Amino acid sequence: MADENDVLTDLNMDPAAGANGADNRPTVGLLNQYIKDLSVENPNAPKSYQWNEQPRVDVQVNIAAEKVADDVHEVELKVTARADGSQGNLYLVELAYAGLVGIRNVPEDATHAFLFAETPRLLFPFARAIISDAVRDAGFPPLLLDPMDFGALYQQQLQARAAQQGEGAPAPTGNA
Repeated sequence: MADENDVLTDLNMDPAAGANGADNRPTVGLLNQYIKDLSVENPNAPKSYQWNEQPRVDVQVNIAAEKVADDVHEVELKVTARADGSQGNLYLVELAYAGLVGIRNVPEDATHAFLFAETPRLLFPFARAIISDAVRDAGFPPLLLDPMDFGALYQQQLQARAAQQGEGAPAPTGNA
């Protein structure tokens, strides 16, 4: 039977633990997700329901990240969906969907990639459903956004940033 000192010695021998017993293993996780802001405009109702032309739909997606506490970041996925016809605007939906991400003992470059590529990938299906429901609730057919490859978008941003820095231009911040 092991005594208390043997148990303490075994815990301190964990290779991931520091000399003082601190946990130094890399850890990331989505702590919470939420609607930060949602706006639905249907400015030409009820006239717009009589329009027969196919609207032009424009969707914009932006990503922002902000450190809110030690080891905690907020990642905000902003999605704007706008449908216009020749007679005017049918709808405008603006969503700011955010998640709190816990990150500890992760190198800065991996942290940046997690915040701007992986976290948006995790948040997007929920934002997509909210946008679809909001458009449907405004009286139009649901808008089904195509899946997005945030990893590829992140790599494109890195390449564009490297090209701009090579030309002496300022680097972009936080958009994908």
